[in-house]
Amino acid sequence: MPAPPLVLVEDEKLIPPQPKFAIAEGASDGETENHSGSLHSRTTSGTTSMVESPPITPRSLTFSTPINPFSSSHNIQSFYTPEQTPSGTPGSAQLSAYPFPDSSSRSGATSVSTSVADLSRVPSSYFGSRPGSSAARPISSRSREAFASPRTRPLTMYSTVQPSHSKVERERPKSTMLMSASSLQKPWLETRDPYHRIAYFITYAVLFLGVAAGAVRCYFGWQDVALLPGNLCMVLEETFDSDEGVFGDNGKFFREVDMSGFGNGEFEMTTASQNNSYVRDGYLYITPTLTSDNIGQDALVDGSVYNITGCTFNITQGLSYTSSLTQSSNSSTIAADQAFDVAGYTKACSAVSNATAGRIINPVQSARISTRKSASIKYGRVEVRAKIPTGDWLWPAIWMLPVDNKYGPWPISGKLSTFYILSMETSVLLQLFFWEIDIMEARGNGPSYPKQGSNYVRGSLNWGPLTWLNAVAKTYGWWSLRRGSYDQDFHTYALEWDKSFIRMYVDTRLHHLLDLRMNEPFFERGDFPPVVQNGSEAVILTNPWINGTNAAPFDQPFYLILNVAVGGTNGWFPDGSEKPWLDGSNTAMGDFWRTRDQWLPTWPVNIEERSLVIDHVKMWQQC
Repeated sequence: MPAPPLVLVEDEKLIPPQPKFAIAEGASDGETENHSGSLHSRTTSGTTSMVESPPITPRSLTFSTPINPFSSSHNIQSFYTPEQTPSGTPGSAQLSAYPFPDSSSRSGATSVSTSVADLSRVPSSYFGSRPGSSAARPISSRSREAFASPRTRPLTMYSTVQPSHSKVERERPKSTMLMSASSLQKPWLETRDPYHRIAYFITYAVLFLGVAAGAVRCYFGWQDVALLPGNLCMVLEETFDSDEGVFGDNGKFFREVDMSGFGNGEFEMTTASQNNSYVRDGYLYITPTLTSDNIGQDALVDGSVYNITGCTFNITQGLSYTSSLTQSSNSSTIAADQAFDVAGYTKACSAVSNATAGRIINPVQSARISTRKSASIKYGRVEVRAKIPTGDWLWPAIWMLPVDNKYGPWPISGKLSTFYILSMETSVLLQLFFWEIDIMEARGNGPSYPKQGSNYVRGSLNWGPLTWLNAVAKTYGWWSLRRGSYDQDFHTYALEWDKSFIRMYVDTRLHHLLDLRMNEPFFERGDFPPVVQNGSEAVILTNPWINGTNAAPFDQPFYLILNVAVGGTNGWFPDGSEKPWLDGSNTAMGDFWRTRDQWLPTWPVNIEERSLVIDHVKMWQQC
């Protein structure tokens, strides 16, 4: 049976929607009067629409005049609650209870639009009428609901407005790199130039050849680095962790005490004092000091005789001067078969100051220590890690001398010890010649010194049949620091020595001071003249190393020397305006001392900066 109709009590009846928005300002009274005139239908049928749906743009029978759905409409349906019915206005009708079915439309239209787009603004607001309007405004606790037309906005694809057939011309963006008057180049459309391809081939070929040449150069450079063959046996290793075993009778280092200038006209005397050579904090120090601090300035320049304590001339010139003795391989037998040299001993062990003659006592005291009694090598490696001193005219050196004069004396001038032999036919100057291996020599003058200051270190070989024919100019080299100087930090100075080559370098083999191959005899390398003049006598030069190898005279045992010299007249400090003495002057040492106000301020007060500081010394022998 059919279900009985649903009966709602008065309280359960649906209440029409309450107004949620106030009528937007700007509507006129005339617009209100036209609200009931024309209503568009939500649907295309004649049935009443009971459910809200999106607004449908009203269709017009006339298509000549386009309708903008976003403009104000002449007929707008506003909704009021029964309590909010406004006062009657001429031509107005009762409010509709839409969307409720039991309410009738005041205009009799079958569909009421609730679209914001279809409603225009009403002329009055909830709070009263505008000036000049006679329409009564509803008074209620809630504002009436009204829908105002939205602001004009750009048309969309859903608009019924006839589309414009005129196309908007927009300027096409152009590259800022193109000039307005220039034509666009299209090189890919042009015919290729065959020379362009040839240029590419040439470019890549040259690039490949450059890389290949660099690789070949690196390979042969690596192959060209000579290395010591065989094994190396440690002969000496000293790290100066303590002073025990460094100096003394059985010490590894021997202090040479001498005032003679060692054949270079040096201005210092070397002492055995602990003020000049000592071990402290794991380092060996060789420190120059002033002699005037011990004897006073007056005694230094006039009226004094100074006898140095512990002079070692007798040892450095040979262990015996009266007979030939058999010595160990590490001890020198130089001058062992010679008569005692009184003049040489006097010069080496004493000095007299005389202001009239311009002679002064050596103004500086320093040290010269060697492994003469403890260690020597013939072929091998030497490594010394050290920091050179700072100060004008200081001359630090790490070098080597032969243990013995293997090749004997010959009638030519040499470098160190001089003696005379009167032959049956003529008086000829004979001298023993000592060959040097200078691992490192430097100058304490700063980098501004124009003749290679403390930013340079030099290695060389000293050799030749005559003092004035010393061929050191053919066997020397140097390395320099582009940033800084060698007196600011420690550096490793090394010698690698074999019968086929000899190399000196600092820190790395790439920084070699000298890299010499023993591929020809030294006498031929020196290209010496066949005859030299010795006074009034002509001396025919012969090869003193004819019985040796290509490495002669550097094919015999050498021992190590560490020292700091001061000044000199042998040309290590070339004459110039910055130098306060001349090498050829008989008063060179006095001239040096009289200008102490110029060079003494450059000697640091801190002894660590004024000293040659050695971190370790190592010697290996080929075995």
